[in-house]
Amino acid sequence: MVVHFDGACQPPRGGGIAAYGYTIDGAGGHVEGMGLAVRPGVPHATNNVAEYSAAICALERLRSEGYRGRVVVRGDSQLIVRQMSGEYEVKSEHLKAYRERLAQLVREFPIVRFEWVPREENRRADELSKLAIDRERRERKGARRCRPSTVED
Repeated sequence: MVVHFDGACQPPRGGGIAAYGYTIDGAGGHVEGMGLAVRPGVPHATNNVAEYSAAICALERLRSEGYRGRVVVRGDSQLIVRQMSGEYEVKSEHLKAYRERLAQLVREFPIVRFEWVPREENRRADELSKLAIDRERRERKGARRCRPSTVED
């Protein structure tokens, strides 16, 4: 199986909307997923959290569907790929739990290889992460907020 993952955050440095997208190809099938990485507006809503969430959600999807074979995980985040390959250590406290969760999932498959790919080779996962941000913005814009009236009003 080949997983492509990507994350996006607006604004990129945190406190905005962090979303993920992934694709899974193999065994004659194609699956896509996208969503919010964390609740919008929290300080740790960052691009790196979104990237980790994409890889985590993709492997959780494979696991939930009973797949237990080899996996190649591709993304354009050098940080995530290098942290998962052991080249970089995780220095940001808020990313340690994400890295540990992804490492737990990796142990459930016989072989998982992380590969960096250029952005052009990761287009669909990138599109999905941005679609998830757009969907959240549309839902927020369309949501009506009301202040309940009281008898005293």
